[in-house]
Amino acid sequence: MTTPLGRRRFLRVAARSAGVAGLALTACDPMSPQEGFLGFMERVNERLQRALFDPRRLAPELPESEATPEAAFPRYKIGEEFPEAPAGWALEVGGMVARPLTLSLDDLLRLPQTRYRVRHHCVEGWTAVASWEGPRVAELARLAGADPRARYVEFGSFEEDYFSSWDLESALHPQTIVALGMNGHPLPPHHGAPARLYAGVKLGYKMVKWLDAVMFLPDRTGGYWEDQGYEWYGGV
Repeated sequence: MTTPLGRRRFLRVAARSAGVAGLALTACDPMSPQEGFLGFMERVNERLQRALFDPRRLAPELPESEATPEAAFPRYKIGEEFPEAPAGWALEVGGMVARPLTLSLDDLLRLPQTRYRVRHHCVEGWTAVASWEGPRVAELARLAGADPRARYVEFGSFEEDYFSSWDLESALHPQTIVALGMNGHPLPPHHGAPARLYAGVKLGYKMVKWLDAVMFLPDRTGGYWEDQGYEWYGGV
């Protein structure tokens, strides 16, 4: 259940961190969403959302009667095809932790499970309702011994180029989970199987599907959508 984190993952995170640090040294680039006036407003918006965030506030749980038919719950992917889990898939937990972990699906299912039914909010304006089940990210942080100096969490995917970074407070919210189930059954492949990130406090594009890594970091990185100009904080 506990093994050293792979060198490939550390190199990937280090490269991303270095790239973000490099942005701070460049002149304003109108093609970069992190720079110029838009970048300034993004940082103002992030500070405002952080100030309003309450780790005790829960997204309201909804009755089963409000659930969206599963076939009507929108699906999305980055590539041309929905990805398939690689053989021997496991979730890596690493970065600034005392005990790097490699967790199989069975390992994750043995952890305490959280289940809730909430409304999913997409940045495009649509909403849908489903129930989700899995262990809290906060439980992974506890098991791995996350360093209190880590202020951000990056979530990686085995779908190429797909990742997102979060503020630590949102990642440790009690409704932020590694979802293994949807609507009372195992997570379907087109919704991120074997595991995806889910939360009641973020917009849908922040919830990484086909999850394969949870990295605790000292500095903020970016994300697939965030690097294309989507708001980094993405709170609901």
